[in-house]
Amino acid sequence: MAAIDLDARFDARALRNALGRFATGIAVVMARDEEGLIGVTVNSFSSVSLDPPLVLFSMARTLHTLDRLEKAAAYSVNILLDTQQEISNRFARYAPDQFASVFWEEGVTGAPCLTPVHARFECLPYAHYDGGDHVIFVGRVVHLHAEGEGNPLLYYGGKYRLLAINEPG
Repeated sequence: MAAIDLDARFDARALRNALGRFATGIAVVMARDEEGLIGVTVNSFSSVSLDPPLVLFSMARTLHTLDRLEKAAAYSVNILLDTQQEISNRFARYAPDQFASVFWEEGVTGAPCLTPVHARFECLPYAHYDGGDHVIFVGRVVHLHAEGEGNPLLYYGGKYRLLAINEPG
């Protein structure tokens, strides 16, 4: 068997384009600390474990509020509806007025939670891991909420997408 070159180099844009072939949902992670509210859009959300109930997301080390999020006592992961593209865009970049005109409520953990949402997971911090130029957050789900109607906001190939439902028959 040939040795694998672990130092093989490839263009970062090529890697990003290849990763963009995996469709993801869009979520907004929210927390609160003594400085105020924190909110950031993610598409790196995944379930980890059912027992204990764990989920993960990752944040770029360049994120303006990374240190605050790492210290947060609780956070919510809010899965966006396909009608919430503007909210995704709003929280994709830091701005002091991100929460202006956004409907949210305090969750059972004290974390801010968007309303409405497709689904919501309120979490307590479980672990943080080194993920290269990102930090991987693992949270223990302590409360959840799922709406009865609606479709998720999707991201594929560098663009927002809508779910096409093909009904049998």
